[in-house]
Amino acid sequence: MVRLKIRRGKDSTPNHLFEGEKMARVMVVGAGGVSRVVTHKLAALEEFEEILLASRTLERCNTIAQSISSKSIQTAQLDADNVPETVKLLKAFRPDILVNVALPYQDLSLMDACLEAGVNYLDTANYEPPDDPKFEYRWQWAYQERFFDAGLTAILGCGFDPGVTGIFTAYALKHHFDEIHELDIVDCNAGSHGRAFATNFNPEINIREITQPGRYYENGEWVTVPPLSIHQPVDYPEIGDRESYLLYHEELESLVKHIPTLKRARFWMTFSENYLMYLRVLETLGLTRIDPIDYHGTPVVPLKLLKKLLPDPSSLAATYTGQTSIGCHLRGIKNGQPQQYYIYNNCDHAKSYQEVGAQAISYTTGVPAALGALMVANGTWQKPGVFNVEQLDPDPFLEQLGAMGLPWHEVIGQSSPFAGV
Repeated sequence: MVRLKIRRGKDSTPNHLFEGEKMARVMVVGAGGVSRVVTHKLAALEEFEEILLASRTLERCNTIAQSISSKSIQTAQLDADNVPETVKLLKAFRPDILVNVALPYQDLSLMDACLEAGVNYLDTANYEPPDDPKFEYRWQWAYQERFFDAGLTAILGCGFDPGVTGIFTAYALKHHFDEIHELDIVDCNAGSHGRAFATNFNPEINIREITQPGRYYENGEWVTVPPLSIHQPVDYPEIGDRESYLLYHEELESLVKHIPTLKRARFWMTFSENYLMYLRVLETLGLTRIDPIDYHGTPVVPLKLLKKLLPDPSSLAATYTGQTSIGCHLRGIKNGQPQQYYIYNNCDHAKSYQEVGAQAISYTTGVPAALGALMVANGTWQKPGVFNVEQLDPDPFLEQLGAMGLPWHEVIGQSSPFAGV
């Protein structure tokens, strides 16, 4: 039997959770498409009385602030790699939480600054070294004792994937499973932006992510395969079949750690054949390399040059059409019986642009980050230490997610497209 449940917010304004408690301040670091969404959403929450938007490029911060009809937003120029500079700004503004939507290279610098200034922390992507395209949480998990001793909260990976996918999994375990044995996270972008080749978020981070070897967890071991070598069609709601490619994605590492009954965990993402053709050409030409080459005595990193040549992801938003669909297919045991469960969100590019001036990739990352900041600021998720989102209570988050703009849906008992695969 298949049962479909839909969680939808009644309107676009979340319930207010402070109930007379003090208002909060929040500092947002970064000024790209995700930052635009985060700032729009935070400005709509009465719980936040002041927002400071800071980035290396002050003009980009001002553009975002001017797009929002709110007097609560301030802007500042900031080099997020400079810990003393960040500490000075934090101490001057005194936020309750810092929301990091800058590059993942800056995670550790911003965590250091939060510890020194006594500020809670939240990000959407885990740290990776600039000279090595690795997704590992070990660098940030190493901060556990320092944040605990300081009485501060650090929330890691509170975008959509990672982020909502972990919360979906925690919700499934809490309400639908006694044990989860198999997890397949699926991420489909069925949108069209009209460009020959472009990435939907920071080109440098995006290309580093998809050109590294694929990796998945099975029977207690990590299995590594050549990049994009495993793929299969997956049927996505309201979209249909799309070829989906196995990638390594950071939430697999934390989910396997925090849900020890998992026997297999994989991540799949869709790419068009046109996109893959361009990517293969760029790789063949050496333009995806991250090691510097000498150009007339000047060291140049080919991927950084390519980033400058490709369209800014935020520039795609105005003409983007179609939907994204991101969710989790889970299999396991409930009351001694096999259970299959699917939980997902679809998001429309054009509607996202109409609301906040950003495409759905930015929207699906920015909304959870803003909601996560609220969960910390109002005390729901506030406790000392460093946490991945699946370690926290998923219910209050998902109760608000639809009202914040990302309604979610669940299907119970339907055969998984990954059954037997």
